[in-house]
Amino acid sequence: MIPYPKLKPPFVWKYRYVLIEDRVWYVPDGYDQFHSFIFPGWTHTQTFSEPLPICLEYCSGNGDWIAAKAQQCPDYNWVGIEKKFDRTRRIWSKIKHFNLSNLLAVCGEGYRVTHHYLTPNSIRAVFVNFPDPWPKQRHVKHRIIQVPFIQEIYRILEPQGTLTFVTDDVDYSEYMVKIMSQFPKFTSTFPFPYYTDDYPGYGTSFFEELWRQQGKSIRYHVFRKEE
Repeated sequence: MIPYPKLKPPFVWKYRYVLIEDRVWYVPDGYDQFHSFIFPGWTHTQTFSEPLPICLEYCSGNGDWIAAKAQQCPDYNWVGIEKKFDRTRRIWSKIKHFNLSNLLAVCGEGYRVTHHYLTPNSIRAVFVNFPDPWPKQRHVKHRIIQVPFIQEIYRILEPQGTLTFVTDDVDYSEYMVKIMSQFPKFTSTFPFPYYTDDYPGYGTSFFEELWRQQGKSIRYHVFRKEE
């Protein structure tokens, strides 16, 4: 077990703002002055000094999956986006503990960060691992997988870049496939029904281990951006 250091927010909530500090990029909720912050780019010392391909994970949770990937794949720069601060703190602690200069934590809502700051054709691969399924019909609007989100992912991905979804929820899996069917310029790397339940070497996380212990099957969906 990693002894997590205590990361503290760099501002009080009343005076929140956007900044990058000590390997964390803060984009707080309820903040709308996005123009006041200019993203310095992926090769700035605040982000990554090495001009390597960028891989981005949404819903990073405690950072188990992305921290392992950053260690296993040092030829890529990794970005973990997590809305909850306590989980971002755990990602940050892994960055410190393993000295991961190729991993940046983002504390913010994924769509907002993407829409306001990420540039076109700048990301090699996007991963969405075990997003909250919001199973009740009245809560579907809260799912991260929505048409506007996929439009943003298409915009930021490089040509031939990939978008990977992972879920244990059958209904959410079918919903993801339905949403992606609206985007003909994304092609599935798996034939119908457009997922696999066997993906050797993909990596694991707290949620994957939890769901597998409960006997659930995991579905992996991979889509490629076509020009």
